[in-house]
Amino acid sequence: MATEILMPKLGLTMTDGTIGEWNKDVGDFVKKGETLFTVETDKLTTDVEAESDGVLLRIDVPAGETVSCKTVIGWIGAYGESLSETDDKTPVSGQALLSKSAVIDTIQSKKAYDRTTGEYVLATPYAKKIAKEKGYDLMSVPGTGYNGVVVSKDVLNFKPLKAAPDSRSDISVKASPLSEKVAAELEIDLKDIKASHGRILAEDLLRYIAETHEKTSSYEPVREEIKPMSSMRKAIARNMLASVQTSPTVTFNLSVDMTEMKHYREQLKRVDINVSYTDLIVKFVAKALSEFPLLNCSVEDNKIIYKKYINVGVAVALENGLLVPNIADADKKSLPVISSEIKELAKLAREGKLPPEKLKGGTFTITNLGMYGIESFSPIINQPEVAIMGVNTIEDKVVVRNGEICIRPIMNLSLTADHRVVDGSLAAQFLHRVKNLLETPALILA
Repeated sequence: MATEILMPKLGLTMTDGTIGEWNKDVGDFVKKGETLFTVETDKLTTDVEAESDGVLLRIDVPAGETVSCKTVIGWIGAYGESLSETDDKTPVSGQALLSKSAVIDTIQSKKAYDRTTGEYVLATPYAKKIAKEKGYDLMSVPGTGYNGVVVSKDVLNFKPLKAAPDSRSDISVKASPLSEKVAAELEIDLKDIKASHGRILAEDLLRYIAETHEKTSSYEPVREEIKPMSSMRKAIARNMLASVQTSPTVTFNLSVDMTEMKHYREQLKRVDINVSYTDLIVKFVAKALSEFPLLNCSVEDNKIIYKKYINVGVAVALENGLLVPNIADADKKSLPVISSEIKELAKLAREGKLPPEKLKGGTFTITNLGMYGIESFSPIINQPEVAIMGVNTIEDKVVVRNGEICIRPIMNLSLTADHRVVDGSLAAQFLHRVKNLLETPALILA
């Protein structure tokens, strides 16, 4: 009996999800535990595994569409099984339409094979029923199901090749069903193609396209491509716009001499404590926040909410967006613990396995672009927080110390603050305190 595939509920706050990609086509065999599709939310992209063995009978929600949790998005069942109660919906394979620029990939990846004359055609009962009703010869219908089986959507989507008026119409052209289908879609006259095995096969069509590619202007590269935003991209756009519209901000920049911090980091390495500059900055910023509670607050309905905890968020760049997992109670944790948590959270974020609760409750955010050589930028506040600190590259610069010219590793900090609650003088004092802590690491113990 066919089993429903439901849009999963991946967290307490999740109400809907977007199908990112189907990893299987209709007619494919699916094994339990195998990745069936991906789900995008405003925070995560997660692989969803099949809960049972079977054949993917139908896809009701194609990639890119958003539906509520627990909505039926497809069906898994036994080979040849018919969804009689739901046959009014045409199966969706998720495969892109043929285009001249992608024809080679299409032919090579299409789950069909060339049949010989008189060969028995494997087809599902429902596919046979539709073919009989429409008067189609199953021999001419390419099968995209498991091992080339003709499924219902193949028959529903099949377009019989119409003979084009031609002076040579009396000449019989033998071609495989796949070659006929692709040639018809690309408006290629099969009479122009030389058959290598008695009839035209996919390989003959590929060769013909390759030979004529340089001679025709119809195969022009696509110069523009339109893709819908992912759920995460939409959420980022929505949150960033809301932040700019909510908070009147000012960005403050201050350079820090990282000489002592480099020495401090080397000392930690000698005792097998390997930490990054981001780990160190989180620890030292957490201490500064304990001394400047207004930088650790939030604003709601003209009220200032003072947080009695310090949760420092660390921005993690993903291939298609950005997440900010939080280090809870960062001021109370040791440097090795902070370092371990940052590494683990970043790993989970990039794998799409970050627990939703790790993205909530932040009080201050740090975003580091130093690895890209950025010298200064204006980070956007992560609402409802009132400040965010940007970390820039460490660069050797010529400076004057004690009346002498020398070269020191200098890093620039960029603090963006909400001017509704953080005045310029307070932001400057906080930033100067962070500078003192980083330039004199021993102060962390004071």
